[in-house]
Amino acid sequence: MTETHPAIQASMNSAKFAMARDKDAWLGLFAEDAFLADPVGPSPFDPKGEGYVGKANIERFWNKAIGRANLTIEALQRIPCAHACAAVLKVTNDLGGGKKTVVDMIGIYEVNDDGKLKSLKVYWSWDQLQAQLATLGFGGS
Repeated sequence: MTETHPAIQASMNSAKFAMARDKDAWLGLFAEDAFLADPVGPSPFDPKGEGYVGKANIERFWNKAIGRANLTIEALQRIPCAHACAAVLKVTNDLGGGKKTVVDMIGIYEVNDDGKLKSLKVYWSWDQLQAQLATLGFGGS
C-alpha cells in the first residue's frame, strides 16, 4: 500500500534520480510553482534560509548541491499522511579518496493532486556536515 502512495513515490524517485545524477528526471518530479528547502533554514546553499520557489530556482539548487555530489540516499522509514510523507533518511556523500560524509535527515515530501512535488523540506544539521568536512580536511564550508 505505502509504495503506491504518491508522496512515497515522489520520495523514492527523488532519491533514485539524485543518486543517478539525473537532473531532468529529478526536476520533472516538481510542480512548476514548487517550494524546496534543503536544508530548512540558512546554509551556504541558501544564505537567507528562504528556500527555492519554482523550477528554475530549484534547478539552481541542483547545480549548487545535488549535481556536485556523489550521493547514496537510504530511506530508513517513510510515513505517508494525506498528500505527504515524512522520510527518515541517511545520506552519504562520497567525496573521493575514501572520504565520505554521512548526515541524518528528515524529508517532508508534499504532492499535489497530479502527484507532482509542491513542497520538499529537508531537515538536517549543516553544523554536523561542516564538522565532518573539517575532520576530513575540507575546511567545513
